[in-house]
Amino acid sequence: MRRFWFVWLLFAACLAVVLSGMAWVSAAALRLDRAEAEARRQAVLEENGRLALWRMDSALAPLLAQESARPYFAFRTFLPLDRAYVQMFNRLNNPAGPQETMAASPLLDQVSPYILVHFQFLPDGRLVSPQVPEGGEYSMAVPKHLSAEQFTHAQAQLNRVGKLVDRRQLLARLPAADQSPLELIAPLPETVPLEQQQQFRQQAEVAPQGVKGANEYLRRDQAVQLNTKILVQSQVANTANFPIAPSIEPTDLGGVLMTPLWIDGELILARRVRAGGEEYVQGCLLDWPAIRTWLLQIVVDLLPEADLEPLRASADAADARRLAALPVRLVPGSLPSDGNGRVSAIEISVAMTWICVLIAAAAVAALLWGVIRLSERRATFVSAVTHELRTPLTTFHMYTEMLAEGMVSEPERRQEYLDTLRREATRLTHLVENVLAYARLERGRANGRVERFTLGSLLDQIVPRLTEHARHSGMEVTSELDAAARGATVRANASAVEQIVFNLVDNACKYAASAADRRIHLAAHRNGSQVELRISDHGPGIAPSALKRLFRPFSKSAREAAHSAPGVGLGLALSRRLARDMGADLALDRRAEGASFVLTLPIS
Repeated sequence: MRRFWFVWLLFAACLAVVLSGMAWVSAAALRLDRAEAEARRQAVLEENGRLALWRMDSALAPLLAQESARPYFAFRTFLPLDRAYVQMFNRLNNPAGPQETMAASPLLDQVSPYILVHFQFLPDGRLVSPQVPEGGEYSMAVPKHLSAEQFTHAQAQLNRVGKLVDRRQLLARLPAADQSPLELIAPLPETVPLEQQQQFRQQAEVAPQGVKGANEYLRRDQAVQLNTKILVQSQVANTANFPIAPSIEPTDLGGVLMTPLWIDGELILARRVRAGGEEYVQGCLLDWPAIRTWLLQIVVDLLPEADLEPLRASADAADARRLAALPVRLVPGSLPSDGNGRVSAIEISVAMTWICVLIAAAAVAALLWGVIRLSERRATFVSAVTHELRTPLTTFHMYTEMLAEGMVSEPERRQEYLDTLRREATRLTHLVENVLAYARLERGRANGRVERFTLGSLLDQIVPRLTEHARHSGMEVTSELDAAARGATVRANASAVEQIVFNLVDNACKYAASAADRRIHLAAHRNGSQVELRISDHGPGIAPSALKRLFRPFSKSAREAAHSAPGVGLGLALSRRLARDMGADLALDRRAEGASFVLTLPIS
């Protein structure tokens, strides 16, 4: 293989170029695939974010509408029905007359779980709450309308509001109140079509497509405002929540829209109210942690890792992730992975391409290896055959020349020369037969027909030839055949069996010639449905270094042929090929002393 280093070097260079190109293309394809997957994920995230915003705004609209629809007089603990509007604030600090009917504020027992307390700043700056009655109203409200625990809790929350902000600071952050308490929030049709009401309810499930940034926020803000007004009108028209005098119209119960504000980390709803020539500030303290948990639970199927954060007054107006109902910004988080272990089509294609390239590279390497080995084997065969032919041809040339010129006159020497020429002729014939037989096997041609015959009859024919061949080499063939093996009918190619046994005996004659015991044992015994024919000698056996290439054809180089017994290293390879070609097998018994080969023949 050393002579072909440049072939391997060229192959390695070509393979490196191909693999480098494949690596670059694969990296680019995977990078594009990841970018496309990330773009798809971001698109899904944005779409889910828009849908989540619509869903949360639609869920918050009833809460805002409910608070905006409350009449201004509902922020007192008790109020006289007969002067709920025109005269109520004229006698705000005066107790009710003896003939007046007092009603409890609906805020005493109709409070949302997301509201901590309702409050009102009076024109003089005093902070009061309908849930925290004062003076004689306390005994009227507790425990008939409020429990002691509810009163204590409301008083604590009202104190929180007092610490957060005063009337002047709150007025500075609220829009001007141009409406009177007798006016509606905005003129609306007397009846709202049912289809339009259903449309607003469905907006929580279907977000507009192709609307982004500030435009998307304006669409949601408009929908929330209109939805809130519709709900306000519906609640104003529902007089079941508050008893009114028969002379008062239901539409006179309208209020002013609430404005959501963040103050020191607390979320409140507040509004200006003008009555009796005075300005009041009414509102409620929201339970932001509870609202946050509620809203996130609404959109958990869309954005499982979402969060909500307060939106300050200086926030970007073009931020499409802010809610329209509350000054809150949606933090969508990230979408979880599919979790199903799916591999993209690009990854599968890249993997399959790499597998194909590596298989092709391995196939080319194997083909190159086979070609180089075949080339070396041919060179070795030519060298060995040349050596094997040169020796007998030299002998032929020399001995025939001496006999032809009459240089050998003694009859004994002439007979010796003739015997040598016959042995060399037999040797050449055996070599040529082996080469031709192996060539036929390589071309896929059979070396005879498989027949049924008794093993004893075959051995009776070939043992005399084996004995004669061994005798010329100074060896002795001994037969050890049991009766079961001799009478067994085997299915094999008789000529192939003869050639295999002859090759094995010939090898024993060549490699065990220096042994003290010069016997070659030919033994046969039956083993179930097979007959084992064993040929063994008492020579040095097979060296461990030669075991791997023992049955490899043309494994002997010219140098090895020159320093070892004659032969080209084809006999054992040919014998195994002949055995397997007819359904038998040939193997080396490594446990035996010397060289021991076993030919296994099937019994028919």
